[in-house]
Amino acid sequence: MADSKMTKVEREELARLLKARARVAKSVVEQRAAELLADAEQQLATRFKIDDAAWANLTGAAEQAVKDADAELARRCRTLGIPEEFRPRIDFSWYSRGENASKERRAELRKVAQTRIDAMAQKARGAIETRELDGLAMLAAGALESAGAQEFLASLPAIETLMPVLDVSTLGPLALPDGTRRTRPS
Repeated sequence: MADSKMTKVEREELARLLKARARVAKSVVEQRAAELLADAEQQLATRFKIDDAAWANLTGAAEQAVKDADAELARRCRTLGIPEEFRPRIDFSWYSRGENASKERRAELRKVAQTRIDAMAQKARGAIETRELDGLAMLAAGALESAGAQEFLASLPAIETLMPVLDVSTLGPLALPDGTRRTRPS
């Protein structure tokens, strides 16, 4: 029966491989973050053309409804004796963008996209580093022979316990460092 214990050379080779894979994975995260940002910019820059086939029927119907409403308005103005050249009009308008037509809104959306992508990339890098660390710990655990060394490895805190969940209600101006809230002055 073959011995299932890894040799020191095998552990070192696997450790090098884990580190190389983590390095490459982090590069892929950066590349993906750049792609996501470019996609967000593309979405923010998109202008929708009125003659696009996707909404041709809808815009045609809207234009006809506006013409009909304007004709009814003209009829009522004639009844009231308002001259044609002075009467109010109803027009159809097409806006090629939604709320991102505003430069300020695009800047705000761009910032939101950037911070969200940064958070996603940071989370991915953390996952990569966690997997690398877990792999290295497994390799090290296989080499540990003494009970003391094994106890030490088992006593290391889980990474998740080092940073608890944030409660945003504690961030307001009335929040105290201990998480309690000040009362508002009357």
